[in-house]
Amino acid sequence: MNKTITEKLQKSIASFKDQIDYLEIRVEQSEATSISFRGPQLDSVDRSLGLAGGSRACHQGGWSFVTFNGLDELDERIGEAISQAKIVGKESTMLAPTDKIEDYVQVNLQNDPRLVSLKEKRELMEGYNKLLLEFDPRIQTTMVSLSDRFGTTYFVNSIGSCIVQERLDVNGRFGVIAKGEDGVIRQGFESVHSRNDFNVLVGIEERVVSAADRAIRQLDAKPVKGGQYTVVLDPYLSGVFIHEAFGHLSEADFVYENPRMQELLTLGKPLGIEQLNVIDDATLPDLPGTLKYDDEGVPGQRKYLIKNGVLTQRLHSRETAGKMNETPTGNARAIRASFPPIVRMTNTAIESGDTSFEDMIQDIQEGVYAVRMLGGQTNGEMFTFAAAEGYMIRNGKIAEPVSDVTLSGNVFQTLQDIEAIGNDTLYTNGGCGKGGQMPLPVSVGGPHVRIKNVVVGGR
Repeated sequence: MNKTITEKLQKSIASFKDQIDYLEIRVEQSEATSISFRGPQLDSVDRSLGLAGGSRACHQGGWSFVTFNGLDELDERIGEAISQAKIVGKESTMLAPTDKIEDYVQVNLQNDPRLVSLKEKRELMEGYNKLLLEFDPRIQTTMVSLSDRFGTTYFVNSIGSCIVQERLDVNGRFGVIAKGEDGVIRQGFESVHSRNDFNVLVGIEERVVSAADRAIRQLDAKPVKGGQYTVVLDPYLSGVFIHEAFGHLSEADFVYENPRMQELLTLGKPLGIEQLNVIDDATLPDLPGTLKYDDEGVPGQRKYLIKNGVLTQRLHSRETAGKMNETPTGNARAIRASFPPIVRMTNTAIESGDTSFEDMIQDIQEGVYAVRMLGGQTNGEMFTFAAAEGYMIRNGKIAEPVSDVTLSGNVFQTLQDIEAIGNDTLYTNGGCGKGGQMPLPVSVGGPHVRIKNVVVGGR
């Protein structure tokens, strides 16, 4: 921790806080490296050091956010933020109360990536890339990348909080594109992540080549026949589904600005079977969305968005909580200190139920098993997802592979149509986009989930 930065921020806050309803400053020092391969070529090698920040001011409900790249200009930027907020503000400032907090949050480092040479990192990724290129002659190209970033964020605000948080993210991403004899193109992806250890990237040959294996397997798959099926989602896809189709609807800024969603998302409303529990949990250890404090200095929490099938909570910043007369949930997040915090998810998941995968499929005469996600989109309560892999379920058994599996529907009807929830929740890392800020580190989780009457589109 750099005490000089902390003292500078506290001094500036003290000088300006009486001029405005609310004022905060965030500054981030960072050190990052990235290496990427595309096909046989080394695509890029980057290393960067940075210091950047932003000052956010609120006056009579009007917000202003001003960025800066050095502390020499700090007071000038704060003055700009305050004057702009006073131009905008015409109503009343409504911020839910939060405690004054002073804390320093350190990373419990294992193998620090800053101590690993660029040469070692390149050779490691080059070896994985070679494995993928040589896996099968039908592999057309690869996308392999490593990134590691260590940042220290300094946060002070006008209620007296002073929080310093360290954060490390280590990511490895491995993708392939395969082409069959008939010209069909298939893709496969795998990724790994750690919050404290570069060794997450070491010795993972089997996991890396699984990306190529999935792409090659799908080359022989025939397009699924479109129609309505009982569908079983694998843990990866159920996690992505609950994040994309329901989690974003739980973000209170979206609800507050949308009268229809206020009606559909009335707290206490039944949304599914009693076994359905959906959480957003910032306290789970070492996941991408894990945080001790959000970017407004509110402690990260475990929240039940759906509890025993009933809508129980939504995700808030201090402003949305104040406007909706609810409690802050620690979900105000910014991708960097040079962006303003907005309402975002952390680690969002469907909790495990009590059904085994074998029991889940045993009475399905004809259904579809959808595995991982290739892409998709949501539009309010409607969604469409493309599965990366698909398999028919016949007479209670996994049968032949099928391709072009797209799942679409209304999220509220789909939640009602969940019939069984597996006992095998897994978490996977991801990057979320919203409001021009992406990829924000999050994780998604879920078990196998069985859903009736899903519209499945084929080619």
